[in-house]
Amino acid sequence: MSVRRTVAAAAASLALGALSISVTTGPAQADPLPPTAVALGDSFISGEGAGGYSAVVDQSGVEQGFPGWSSANSNAYFCHRSPNASIAVASLPGITDRVNLACSGAQPADMATASSARPAGRTVASQIDQLRQVGADHDIDLVLLGLGSNNAHFTFGTVAAECAGRFVGDGYTGWWEIWVDILNWVNGTKLNEKPCTDADLANAQQFAGAQADTTAAVRQVLDVLDEIDADGQHRVVLQDYTNPLPQAYAAQYLTESGRDDERDKYRALVDERYAAGCPADVATLAPAHRFSQGLGSLVAGVASTLRAERPGADITYLNVQRAFDGARLCEQPGSPANALATPLRVMDGPSGVFVDSFGPFDKLDIKRVTDTCKSYYQTCQESWHPSAAGHQVLGQCLSAAWGRGGPQVTCSRAPSGEISAG
Repeated sequence: MSVRRTVAAAAASLALGALSISVTTGPAQADPLPPTAVALGDSFISGEGAGGYSAVVDQSGVEQGFPGWSSANSNAYFCHRSPNASIAVASLPGITDRVNLACSGAQPADMATASSARPAGRTVASQIDQLRQVGADHDIDLVLLGLGSNNAHFTFGTVAAECAGRFVGDGYTGWWEIWVDILNWVNGTKLNEKPCTDADLANAQQFAGAQADTTAAVRQVLDVLDEIDADGQHRVVLQDYTNPLPQAYAAQYLTESGRDDERDKYRALVDERYAAGCPADVATLAPAHRFSQGLGSLVAGVASTLRAERPGADITYLNVQRAFDGARLCEQPGSPANALATPLRVMDGPSGVFVDSFGPFDKLDIKRVTDTCKSYYQTCQESWHPSAAGHQVLGQCLSAAWGRGGPQVTCSRAPSGEISAG
C-alpha cells in the first residue's frame, strides 16, 4: 500500500471532515494509509431503497440530516447513502475503510461538476472533488462505480414513472373517461395509456449518447485516481443494473376479477399489482428487460473502451443483470415480501406514510397520491431499487469482483437462491 507524506495527509484530513461522505473505519493506522474502497455513481450504488440513510454534508459544508418529506428534493440528504449499500456489506479482504460518495440520481456530469449545476441536481460537490479529498489520507484500492442509467438523454426514474403511470391510468379510466386529467408522473401532459415499448424507454441514438457521456466521465475518474493514488494500485469495478421486474409475472398477478391488462378498465388488477409492488403492463416487461440489457451493453462498452485506452488499468465490468433472477417483484407469489427489489410506493401527500394498497381508492384518489410523487419526488424515489436484502446480494457480487478481477465478472442467482460469479 502507498505511503504518503504525513503533512499533506494531515492537511487534507481537515477538508475530509467537512465532506459529504459515509465512512466505515477499520483499526487505526497512521502509516501506511488505510486501504480503502470508495463507491461512486448513482442510486444503485448509493443504497437507494436499502434504508437507514446517513446524513450528508452539502457543498457548503453543512451536514444535512433528514429534512422532512416536504423539503426540496435537491437537499443533499436525498442522495440516500445507506449503511446497507453493497459497498458497506461486501466482504473485501484487505480493505479497512469504506467511503460512499454515490448519490441517488447522479448523472455522468456529476463526476466533475457539482450536481446542483444541472436541473434536478442535489447540493453536493462533484464526486471527483470528494474523491480527491478521500485520496489525501486514504490509500484507494477499490472503486465501485455505477453510472449511466441517468443521463442527459434518459433517466431511470422517468422511465419507471412513465410505464407505471400508463398502467395505472389505463386500469382506472375507461375510453369514455379520457377527459380525466390523471397522472402523468413525468411532465404533466395527457397520459398515454398504452404499454411502454422499446421506443418509449431509450432508442439506439440515446444509448449511444449516454455511453459517450459515461465514458468521458469515467475517464475523468481514472485520471484523478492516477493523480491521487501514489502506488497506482487500484481496481475500478464498473457495475451495471438489475431489473426490478421479472420477464413474466407469476400466474396470480396476470388476472383479477376476470380481467387482464388488455381489457379496458381493470381496477382490481391495478390494485393487486400495486399491492405486490409491480404496477406495470405485461407487455412492458420485455421492453423493460431489453432496456436493462441496453444499460448492460452501455457499461460493458465503457469498460471495453477504457481498457483499450489504458492497457495497464485494472478495470472490471461487473454484470449483475441476473443477480435477482427468481426474486424479482411479482416473479413469485408473495411479492413484495420475497423480492430483492423495493416495491413501487407512493404517499398520500408528503406524510411519511406509504400507500400499500389502491383498493379503497377511486380515480381522483389515484390522481392525488400520484401527484404527491410528482411534487415531492423523495416520497417515491426508493421505488424499484435493490432493497437491503438486494444489496446483500450485490455485496456478494462485489466481493467476487474484488477477489477475482479480470475484464468481466458475471454474477447470477440460481433457483435455490445461491449466488455465483464467473
